[in-house]
Amino acid sequence: MLSSRMALRRLQRIAVAPLSFTSGATTKVLRDMSTLPRVYVTRQIPPEGLKILQDSGQVQFELWDSDDVPVPRKELLQKVKGVDGLLCVLTEKIDAELLDAAGSNLKVVSTMSVGFDHLSLEELKKRGIRVGYTPEVLTDAVAELTVALLLATSRRLIEATHEAKIGGWGTWRTLWLCGYELANSTVGILGLGRIGVAIAERLAPFKVKKFIYTDVAPRPELAKAINAEYVTLDELAKQSDFLSICCALTPDTKEICNKNLFSKMKNTSIFINTSRGGVVNQEDLYEALSTGQIAGAGLDVTVPEPLPTTHPLFTLKNCVILPHIASASYSTRNAMSALAANNLLLGLRSQPMIKELKL
Repeated sequence: MLSSRMALRRLQRIAVAPLSFTSGATTKVLRDMSTLPRVYVTRQIPPEGLKILQDSGQVQFELWDSDDVPVPRKELLQKVKGVDGLLCVLTEKIDAELLDAAGSNLKVVSTMSVGFDHLSLEELKKRGIRVGYTPEVLTDAVAELTVALLLATSRRLIEATHEAKIGGWGTWRTLWLCGYELANSTVGILGLGRIGVAIAERLAPFKVKKFIYTDVAPRPELAKAINAEYVTLDELAKQSDFLSICCALTPDTKEICNKNLFSKMKNTSIFINTSRGGVVNQEDLYEALSTGQIAGAGLDVTVPEPLPTTHPLFTLKNCVILPHIASASYSTRNAMSALAANNLLLGLRSQPMIKELKL
């Protein structure tokens, strides 16, 4: 498994070769630039990806030059008209309406994400549009953040920081701000893929007693790497002291974490979600947390995003909510943008992408 730094260096080396021309042909090439494939980039992506697009000499591209505010839907529908390629992020819904607006020229969609629930795959497949995405390069960053979130939630670090700031730190007390430790615990993983394995590898040195997992089917090769046991979803809920959600959002996993699952969990268990917000029924989670059915929850993803500050989950001390930052390291985000740019260029040249979603 490549780290994001190693992946970035490799992507920089294999960046699609730029077009070359002699000085005598410069005028003709500049004149012909207008005939290059047109690309729209829906966000100011990290610099490595932009550099690859700029240096390639193979596309003319326009981008929404902001990282703080997503491109308005109305403007996006205008900008995609007639483009040959689209480089997007997970905030843009690529559906029939957008694909119709783009028209028949659109050949490639490259998303700077590992998830693809923002893409209408059936519509893309129907139109013969190829799709690139960015798995693997973010595995380490997501696994690290998941462990950090798990520890912050289980050891009540956010609560403790708040108490120290507001003067709640008084005399030493025997059970004040006590939490739950990983030593001799059972860690459950819902959806055992690269990220789930990477999380388990990082948790193992904490003297975890047992790893268990569930998935659509047993995954013996991955499970062997972390000595994990396959169990049913019910058993996963019942046995886990810490339950980490790592599955993709699909019709089958939508709100799979609901009242039925929470009711089977221990009242000392910690629930962690760094996958997609849509796999959790948030009303059921609120009830489980507020009634003491489970001890705590750490969320990096919610529905919607951003979660309104008035949402009931924000009122709970035993719920830690982060603003979807699992892959937010400099090396990982640059590696994602470089991979997305390379996927786009290769797709436009009708060559195999580095990471292509098979439709």
